Amino acid sequence: MTSTKKGNYARLKRTMFLQMLLITATAPVTVFLLRELLRGQIGDRIVRFLVHAFRLDPLAARLLYQYIFRNNLELILLLLTLILLVMVSWFLISRLFTIYFEEISSGMDKLVEDTADRISLSSEMEFMESRLNSIKDKLIQQKKAAQEAERRKNDLVVYLAHDIRTPLTSVIGYLSLLDEAPDMPPEQRAKYTRITLEKAHRLEKQINEFFEITRYNLQQIRLEKETIDLYYMLVQLTDEFYPILSARGISTVLRADENLTVYGDPAKLARVFNNILKNAAAYSYPNTEIVISAVEAEGLIKIGFQNEGPSIPPDKLAAIFEKFYRLDEARTTGTGGSGLGLAIAKEIVTLHGGTIGARSEDNTVTFTVSLPAFFKEISMES
Repeated sequence: MTSTKKGNYARLKRTMFLQMLLITATAPVTVFLLRELLRGQIGDRIVRFLVHAFRLDPLAARLLYQYIFRNNLELILLLLTLILLVMVSWFLISRLFTIYFEEISSGMDKLVEDTADRISLSSEMEFMESRLNSIKDKLIQQKKAAQEAERRKNDLVVYLAHDIRTPLTSVIGYLSLLDEAPDMPPEQRAKYTRITLEKAHRLEKQINEFFEITRYNLQQIRLEKETIDLYYMLVQLTDEFYPILSARGISTVLRADENLTVYGDPAKLARVFNNILKNAAAYSYPNTEIVISAVEAEGLIKIGFQNEGPSIPPDKLAAIFEKFYRLDEARTTGTGGSGLGLAIAKEIVTLHGGTIGARSEDNTVTFTVSLPAFFKEISMES
């Protein structure tokens, strides 16, 4: 890294060195010219000045000139040369830095311009030109990512608003039927009540997704760390999902050391595993297994969730951890979520100093969370 920085500044330093070398090279010439001038016409003018200014006779003025100037010629030449060198150096360096600072200022102004034009600086500032263009590229990418996320969020809000209207209309319709027909047969009343309850649950789920979108932008994730019994946490997780999974004939298999622990925020990590298992449950084939594993290896604790389901295309696999991204663009009611679960999971895992990833092949999808065996919190400000 140090050698790279030295190489970056080499051209600028070389230019400034040549400038200073040019100034230094003029010193002998300056001394010679000043010496000749003091001995020649300037010397005569000094003598004449002394004669007229102080009314001295020419001999006395010449002796005074000899005593003050000629006897101290070397010292005077040195002082004059130093003064001249300082003035010329200050002028050249000021001009040089002014040019470079103006270039940098102009380049920084172009950073905020909403154009794809490249920033161009002088050859000596090539290293700065490269950095400014790199920063501009990152700003453009971040802006595009933010615009894309905003577009997805807006689309999602529209989709959810549309979907909320449907179950709400059904709930009102069935409740109206029950209210208008008090003598409805018990079997039919039970059927309408069941349908109304199902629609109300669906409505509740979609409203919760609205709150999830709002919380994502407002909350600031803070960790409250402690030693966690990882095995027990995963057992609890599978128990909580049992009703949902068993309804589709899906079972879970846990493969982990019963003594395995991890240091972190239990509520936040539980949310991570909950979001991953929820995703696996939504996309698993009926009557299949979800294998949950946890092992410690190479200083990492790796927790895996493997399920049998439709393979995820490589281009979508890279985007599933982006906020508001949903695999099911058709918005199927069974799996369509807010597109925040995996994005939130990634943020929490990153705060724990870990990583999260996914791979998919041959109708098998595997999510892997890697956490450091020795916890070190990562600041999100960096």
